[in-house]
Amino acid sequence: MDKTNFHSGVNLGGWLSQYPSYDYSHFDTFITPLDIRRIADWGCDHVRLPVDYPVLEADGQAGKINEHGLAYVVAALEECRANDLNVILDLHKAPGYSFDELQSTALFDQPALQTRFLDLWQEVAWRLEGTQGFVAFELLNEVNLPDGEPWNCLAHQAVERIRSVDPDRLLVVGGNHYNAPDELEALVVPDDERILYTFHFYTPLVVTHQFAPWQPAMRAYGQKVDYPGRAEGLDDLITRHPDFAPVVQPLIGKRFDRNFLRKAVGPALEFARRKKQVVYCGEYGVIDRAPMETRLRWTSDLVSILREHGIGRAAWSYKAMDFGLVDELGKVVNEDLVRLISAP
Repeated sequence: MDKTNFHSGVNLGGWLSQYPSYDYSHFDTFITPLDIRRIADWGCDHVRLPVDYPVLEADGQAGKINEHGLAYVVAALEECRANDLNVILDLHKAPGYSFDELQSTALFDQPALQTRFLDLWQEVAWRLEGTQGFVAFELLNEVNLPDGEPWNCLAHQAVERIRSVDPDRLLVVGGNHYNAPDELEALVVPDDERILYTFHFYTPLVVTHQFAPWQPAMRAYGQKVDYPGRAEGLDDLITRHPDFAPVVQPLIGKRFDRNFLRKAVGPALEFARRKKQVVYCGEYGVIDRAPMETRLRWTSDLVSILREHGIGRAAWSYKAMDFGLVDELGKVVNEDLVRLISAP
C-alpha cells in the first residue's frame, strides 16, 4: 500500500474505542456492514478504525490476545476490503496511556507497560498477516506529554518490533500534544520509507469545540463563535481564568477564516517539504453544538486546503460522538457535509 492511498475517509469512533462500556451488543450494532457500504458509496476511499486496547488484550491477561475482540477487528477489515476501502488501524488507547485522561501516562514511565505495548503490536502484526495491501497500523493516538522524547523513543521501538515480523506494513506515526501540526518537527524521523506521518486539526478550539463539556476553557467561555468570524470576550475569560491563557491568548483579536486555517496547517506542510515526507490529517471536524453553517464553511475551507496540497484526511467522526456525520439512529445530519468530507 502506498502512502498516498488515503484521500478522503472517516473515523469509526465510538465503536471499538471510546465505547460507553465493554458491551458486545454495542459492538454488534453501533457499526454494521451497511455502514461500511454507505461510507464506500459516499465515495470515501478509507476508514480510520480506532481500537482501545481491551478489545485486543484484557487487563487481567497481558500478553494474551482477546480472541472475541480481535474477531470484531478482523470482521471490520474484511468488510472494508469487500468494499474497496483501505484502513488505518489506530490504537486509540494503550495500556497505561489514554489521550482523554491527563493523569494516564504511566506507559511512558513503566518499562513493564512499554514491553506490553510492544508485545501487543508485534502480536497484532503477526495475527493480521496478509492484510498489508490495505491496512496500515497507527502506533498510538494523540500522545500528550510535557516532552516528546519518551514518545520518540517508544515509537522507534514499536517500529522495530513490528518490522521484526512485518517488514512491509505501512505504519502511521504522529507527534506530541495531541498530534499537533507543529509537533511533527520534533519527531525523530527513522530511516524507514514505510512510515506515514499524521497530524490532527481542530483549530481554533473556540470554533471546533465550542460549548464542549469536556473542554474546561470552552465550557467556561460558553459563547457561540461563527466561522468565518471572531471570538469576543477572550480577554475577560483570561481575567476570570488565568490558567486558560495558553489556550486562548493566541486567539485574541484573530479573524478565523481560510487564511487563518492555512497558516495553522503550515507547520505540517513545512515538515513535509523539509523532510520529503507525505503527511496525513487523521482527524478533523467541528462539534455538532456549532451552527451547521459554521460546520460547513470551516470544513469546506480546511478540505480545500488539504486537497490543494495533496494531503489525505479522515473526518471525525462517522456516527454520533458529538461530531457525527450520521446521528445515533444512522440518519445523515447534512448531505452537504457528507459531500465535503468525501471529496476525492
